[in-house]
Amino acid sequence: MSRDTEGLDELTDREQQVLRMLAVGLSNAEIAEALVLSEATVKTHVSNLLGKLGLRDRVQAVIYAYESGLITPG
Repeated sequence: MSRDTEGLDELTDREQQVLRMLAVGLSNAEIAEALVLSEATVKTHVSNLLGKLGLRDRVQAVIYAYESGLITPG
């Protein structure tokens, strides 16, 4: 399943940052600590980026991050 990258343009810089961190396996709590945000704010960013990208869950978000080239293995 291949996805286009047009959806990335709809994400804010912070949402892209959260997506990168989510894609490397960080929890909401770990993302919150790294970005000096509350967990509730991180959850909002995750929810917003899932909605903008038309994704169902974090697993699809990780797949999207790799397929779109936002992050690369290794």
